[in-house]
Amino acid sequence: MPTVAKPFEPERLLTSAEVAAAFRVDPKTVTRWAQAGKLRSFKTLGGHRRFRESEVRALLADESAEVGGGQR
Repeated sequence: MPTVAKPFEPERLLTSAEVAAAFRVDPKTVTRWAQAGKLRSFKTLGGHRRFRESEVRALLADESAEVGGGQR
């Protein structure tokens, strides 16, 4: 049976508010993180920041590993 190629699925981009909710911080904090280079962002044509979901998840995983790593 031939393999059917999946259509290209672009990665989901998150807003500053969505990232802020995931980290439980203010959206302005997320903007500061982006300006400091802690989290990469892209700007839309309208000037709004967007964040790759995979990068946000990786940063969340790193943060939870640091918090949970020392409590055993």
